[in-house]
Amino acid sequence: MTVSRSFMDQDFMLKNDTAKHLFHDYSENLPLIDYHCHISPEEIYEDRRFNNITEVWLGGKNPDGTITGDHYKWRVMRAAGIPEELVTGNADPYERFAAFASALEMAIGNPMYHWCHLELKKYFGITNPLTSATAKEIWDKTSEMLQNDPELTVRGIIRKSNVMFIGTTDDPVSDLSWHEKIAADPTIGFMVCPSFRPDKAVNINKPEFNSYIKLLAASVGKEDLGSCSDVLDALYERVDFFKAHGARATDHGLDYVPFRKCSQEEADSIYKKARAGSTLTADETEKYQTYMLINLAKKYHKENFIMEIHYSCTRNVNEKRFDLQGPDTGYDMIAKSNCGDELSMFLSELDKTDELPKTIIFSLDHNDFNLIGTCAAAFQGNESGLKSRIQLGAAWWFLDSRDGMEEQMRSLANAGLLGCFIGMLTDSRSFLSYTRHDYFRRIMCNLIGTWVEDGEYPADEEALKKIVQGISHYNALDYFNII
Repeated sequence: MTVSRSFMDQDFMLKNDTAKHLFHDYSENLPLIDYHCHISPEEIYEDRRFNNITEVWLGGKNPDGTITGDHYKWRVMRAAGIPEELVTGNADPYERFAAFASALEMAIGNPMYHWCHLELKKYFGITNPLTSATAKEIWDKTSEMLQNDPELTVRGIIRKSNVMFIGTTDDPVSDLSWHEKIAADPTIGFMVCPSFRPDKAVNINKPEFNSYIKLLAASVGKEDLGSCSDVLDALYERVDFFKAHGARATDHGLDYVPFRKCSQEEADSIYKKARAGSTLTADETEKYQTYMLINLAKKYHKENFIMEIHYSCTRNVNEKRFDLQGPDTGYDMIAKSNCGDELSMFLSELDKTDELPKTIIFSLDHNDFNLIGTCAAAFQGNESGLKSRIQLGAAWWFLDSRDGMEEQMRSLANAGLLGCFIGMLTDSRSFLSYTRHDYFRRIMCNLIGTWVEDGEYPADEEALKKIVQGISHYNALDYFNII
């Protein structure tokens, strides 16, 4: 068989000369700002060394019975009919890797195929495709390197990836002890900052709400929190604590964006009803959530925190598997949220009092891109000179593909300013996933390069350099106040 170009060569995804120039000369070597991820600060500080690639790619069952790993890969394996013991179980690590290799062969068109091969090339120098036939050879090489190469510990991987800044995701009750240790270690060589994620204090309708409130109370030295106001005061105190540890951002994982106006008296009444064990109505739940989100957003504005909102995911839809394996194990799906009016009212309520923080809005439904983009454009005006203070977030989770990224950037270009976009994030639990930034940059440079080649934007060297380098690095550097 004769093909026109090599498999995933240096110009992978770059379809014209302008795209190649923009990527190789202006984007490829800029440091990464991974402003939202789920990697472990403990493993960064301890500089964990992995025994084999199965530990990095597939994870598995922990001693406490929980399951952690890469749910993208698990879904690919399940679709290939591979038994769960090889997916998330305690089967032999090589057998699990070989099973994944057999599934990956079938993943043509899936971004996972590209991610895996970018990782093999970047960290292990492997350019051969991963197949059932090559699995043993690749297993042996990657295992030897992971066990012995000084550049392939956790810290080494991060440095090799040219990462400048990492924003982890942290619960308000965390003591941030690992962040303290990282900050005190002058040998680290990159920034690791916590991000404030108070979902458990906002989601009053969840079964664990009451037990969580007791944890929150303990984190501020109290036995309990008797009112909604007490909860907010505790969260404000924790925001201050996070800020003192370098936090710049928050994150809210919502089913959808709610908006129902609610007074302090109503919020306290709803809170006390929930604490008494009574079931709340949907109206009561949304009122409490709105009250909390509005007041937290005002605090974020005061402290110059960025508010990240991720929504439109239905989680744990397979009840049987959720009962067996718990959350974040690959049984989630895209939701249809239809909350555009509520989103605009939420932003407007904050803008009335000039307390609207910088906000990044991510939806898992690609149909929301235009909605978010046009909504954001209505709230960009400010007296502080902030560029695109309301951002349409990068293509997220199931949209983290070439089609998803291109659609997100086209939508942003149509409704706002693509040149002010803060770019990519990994949203990952894997230390090898930094190649997703490379994947994004190639797609972005190809999209812009195609517009130039088609005569839709001038071949203005300085303007293109500013746009490409801004999206790749400098816009996020400025937006997150990293320097």
